[in-house]
Amino acid sequence: MARPVKHPLRDTPLLLCVECSTMYCSVAVVSASGCIAEHSLISKTTHSKRLLDTIATLMQECELDWSDLHGLAISLGPGSFTGLRIGLTTIKGLSMATGLPLMGHSTLEALACQFPHCHLPICPILDARKQELYAGLYQTQSGHLVCDTPPVVIPAPELCATIHTPTLFIGDGVEVCRELLCESLGDKAIFAPPQLAFPRAASVGHLALRQFTQSDFLDPATAAPLYIRPSDAEVNLRKAQNNQST
Repeated sequence: MARPVKHPLRDTPLLLCVECSTMYCSVAVVSASGCIAEHSLISKTTHSKRLLDTIATLMQECELDWSDLHGLAISLGPGSFTGLRIGLTTIKGLSMATGLPLMGHSTLEALACQFPHCHLPICPILDARKQELYAGLYQTQSGHLVCDTPPVVIPAPELCATIHTPTLFIGDGVEVCRELLCESLGDKAIFAPPQLAFPRAASVGHLALRQFTQSDFLDPATAAPLYIRPSDAEVNLRKAQNNQST
């Protein structure tokens, strides 16, 4: 006799996940059985104008109340400073309002975890503007992701100089420097398919499931984005302070 299939909405933990580090606004509901629902959209509308509506719509489609959830997960960056602030501020507010535990993961790690059986080093790259990239280097061991190089901000030529073996590149940074990668690395530059080129909330949720089982939670009062480098506002403020002191 065939075993009855467990409905994913009855599987625990059940997590609401948000990813806003790039132009894509991605929201997902995931459980131990996998992704239950996901909405990812790139548009001219800012994340602040669509994130809460997207969350409400997705939960309504899944017929979920806040009491049905066990936790919240957010992508911490690096990425767009504005997008990260909007995503984290929203999810922190929801965590405080509902009492649900909060988990967070690197955007680059969430990109890399989409290739659990890749035998190549995985290098997620995001456009950091100013002719630089946010980048990290990962590999998979027995299906688990291992970080070889933590997230950094680096010019594309310097990144190429660190690559010595065939490597899988993924992320919106590929389109910014694809020509350079091909010229500098030749056959060593392998590119992920375009449908996997953006950070997804479901991937953030996949990583957060392990955090949940280990009770590895963030404090919503103090959780902060992973910016890697200071914002233009911070740079300008420091310049102004230095000018006043001279």
